[in-house]
Amino acid sequence: MALFLEFSLIGLASGGIYVLAALSFVIVYKATNIFNFATGEMMMLGTYFFYLFDTQLGFGWIVGLGMGLASAALLAIVIERVMLRPLIGRPHIILVMVTFGVGSILRGFAGLIWGPNVRQLPETLPRKPIFLGDILVPGKLAWGFVTAGVIAALFMIYYKFSRAGTAIRATSTDQITAESLGINIRAVFLLAWALAGLLTAASGIITASVNGVTPQLGLVALNVLAVVMLAGMTSIGGVIIAGLFVGWMETIVGAYLGAAWQSFIPYLVVLVVMIVKPYGLFGEQRVERI
Repeated sequence: MALFLEFSLIGLASGGIYVLAALSFVIVYKATNIFNFATGEMMMLGTYFFYLFDTQLGFGWIVGLGMGLASAALLAIVIERVMLRPLIGRPHIILVMVTFGVGSILRGFAGLIWGPNVRQLPETLPRKPIFLGDILVPGKLAWGFVTAGVIAALFMIYYKFSRAGTAIRATSTDQITAESLGINIRAVFLLAWALAGLLTAASGIITASVNGVTPQLGLVALNVLAVVMLAGMTSIGGVIIAGLFVGWMETIVGAYLGAAWQSFIPYLVVLVVMIVKPYGLFGEQRVERI
């Protein structure tokens, strides 16, 4: 039982880190109706920005973190403004394919600049393991979970109670009505992408603090995709629950059945859920009238 509890806590901690990137998926989709397949690469490049400012340029981790997050938000704004806004009104499949292309460009750019080898980030998270009785949780993973939880909580407060969050919620409900009420839709789009840039960079930095960063870090977004599909594309709160569940399930399956099972069982569960509930466990069903 103690071993099961230990694996469960490790899984929940891993899932907590997924939550941040999954929130970036949802906030962009809710505000713009764009499914951003470049999320993983934004996550990876935001981490490299932190590495650049902190380690390569020597600004220190506090300044490097601020500059890295700001650069990630600026990158997201550029993607929305330069590559996606000119395509407003085009079929959604075109926008989806553009985000695929953006992801490939970002991954190639990172490979050219930093190469394929693992780069280690500075020791920003305590390494000392945490003991809960007989249960051991790796220190970096535990503190990464705490950090991710604080960021997610701050985001939820901002989204729920700020005027900007209200504008995003209004836009996600009905863009035409929101614009008729004086909401600047284009500004909401930029804000949603900027928030997505911040969230993905934070998720990437926490993940890379444990494992290091390579151009392949963006592949973590495949796990995040499972979280988003399980929760439903429109549920902020559902993403948190689904992220914790997917992280827990991956760890438990890997511990008891092996890595081969771990690589597909979570996606099998998501597939079954999608067959039964196409809008996810917490997503809202949208009816479009023509």
